[in-house]
Amino acid sequence: MDKRMYQLIGLSLLAGSFIVTNPQPVQAVQIDFAQQTATENPAKEQWYWLASDDNYSKYFDPESVVVTRTVETARGKIPTEVQVWTKTSYSYGGAQETLAAYGLSDKFPDPAQLSFSTAQLVIKPQYRTVQCVAEHFYNAAGEVIWSEANTAAKEREINSQQFNEAFYAAAVDQAFHQNKEMERVKAKNRWLTVFDSTSPDGIYTHTKVDTSTMRMQGNNLVFWQWQEVKDSNGQVMEIKFLKMAVNLPQATEKAIAGKYWTPKEGWKSLDAAIDGQYRMVSRASEEYRYIIELRNYVENHSAWVHRYSLD
Repeated sequence: MDKRMYQLIGLSLLAGSFIVTNPQPVQAVQIDFAQQTATENPAKEQWYWLASDDNYSKYFDPESVVVTRTVETARGKIPTEVQVWTKTSYSYGGAQETLAAYGLSDKFPDPAQLSFSTAQLVIKPQYRTVQCVAEHFYNAAGEVIWSEANTAAKEREINSQQFNEAFYAAAVDQAFHQNKEMERVKAKNRWLTVFDSTSPDGIYTHTKVDTSTMRMQGNNLVFWQWQEVKDSNGQVMEIKFLKMAVNLPQATEKAIAGKYWTPKEGWKSLDAAIDGQYRMVSRASEEYRYIIELRNYVENHSAWVHRYSLD
């Protein structure tokens, strides 16, 4: 489920600081697959609870998880596309938020008309993307009140700000016969601090990276990064949420996508300002600690950052 405005809502909620500790090793598993075929929305779903908050409760049907594409490698067949059916139930506030996000508030003026929804997701583990190809809204009696199907729906990369993160982790774990994705998403040490610095005038910069999104692509470590800058009184001056690629041997980095927050203007996209060029991180600079932390993580968690690799 896209939830269209959920990303901006989630970013606002995450404007505070995280408490992080050193990540623990996560090991890969051997994969052995028989090719599976996709199914329609199952008639007798077995919904497994994943997560809840004040607005939403999220479930998925493990039996609906099917591998629809694989690639043959030296380690056997590796899934490259997975499908799953999910369910979301709503509180009054969650229904109100969802109907507004979908532009359906006029059609359903009473949010209580929306009780729950189901969605079919197409997942590509190597790219961490989710595509919502079918979605159905239901009332409390289980009657469909709105549906949408779109096999050309936009693919969205999964990170901490995406509504579908729990669905992605559960479905990939089911397809790969493991529980590593969900473990990393829920881990207390999910966020790894890679750089802290305080300037002479008291400006504090804190940078942490989301280990659940880390993966190697050639010599590049790709991940999502959260950076906060606070003034000498501890007030947040700016936040950047960036998708980064760091060439570890060369100690160069570039931003791929991201957003930027200030108290005055709120969240704005940085995509137009990103030039796609690599920047050298000097060995003599204080910031080089950032490169060292990333190298250490990859060395100690090689199986994790190379998971689902087709090489």
